[in-house]
Amino acid sequence: MASPARHRRDVDHTPATTWLTGALAHNGRVSSPDAATHDATVRINPSILAADFVNMQAELQRIAAADFVHVDVMDNHFVPNLTFGPQMVERIQATSPVPLDVHLMIDDVDRWAPGYAEIGAASVTFHTEATAEPVPLARRLRSMGARAGIALKPATPVEPLFDILDEFDQILVMTVEPGFGGQSFMADMMPKLRTLADECRRRGSAVWLQVDGGISESTIEQAAAAGADTFVAGSAVFGAGDPDAAIAGLRSRGAHAHRH
Repeated sequence: MASPARHRRDVDHTPATTWLTGALAHNGRVSSPDAATHDATVRINPSILAADFVNMQAELQRIAAADFVHVDVMDNHFVPNLTFGPQMVERIQATSPVPLDVHLMIDDVDRWAPGYAEIGAASVTFHTEATAEPVPLARRLRSMGARAGIALKPATPVEPLFDILDEFDQILVMTVEPGFGGQSFMADMMPKLRTLADECRRRGSAVWLQVDGGISESTIEQAAAAGADTFVAGSAVFGAGDPDAAIAGLRSRGAHAHRH
């Protein structure tokens, strides 16, 4: 795969996200932004699955206040839907004002995931159900300069990850069945998330805990209270008249839950 014209380390992001490009630390980890700009414990990643695909560049500019843009890659095999491939993701990478948080809902991730790191995605998350060797894959992604994430479907237990937490920069707990946007938030995933958060605290792990599915102003506080710090929101942001205000509102509610 050819290298894009602008790799993530070379892109000038908007002030809200300039912390990322200069803050890649050991093994591709990213330090938190200045608290004066963002609450360091709350990250909002709008999902372009809810965007207007015909006007993608304009849609990306609407979310310049976000921390990352969440890009769902689906192959119509691992999940029953088809979205973007590497070429489209490369174009999004070239035009986005914020870094890419790529979520691979595809088979054969050991083969395909490194290509998304090569494109320049700041974070690449693959599903534990799609690989037999999650640790070597995470290490390869990190060696390429990307953050390595691992995702779990609702029915997948989280306990097998406990002994390898520090191999990842992010763990994604799905709060809907993966494959389609616009589904209702699964509150019954909160005990699973809380168990994971408790184990991370017990082990002193700095891994980010992400939730994806049904996140809105009415659900984000539940997820934050259960331990999430990184939130994927689709229609709650792209469906708002003022995406900046929607992002700020979500961030405020998440931070409020963390403080109480």
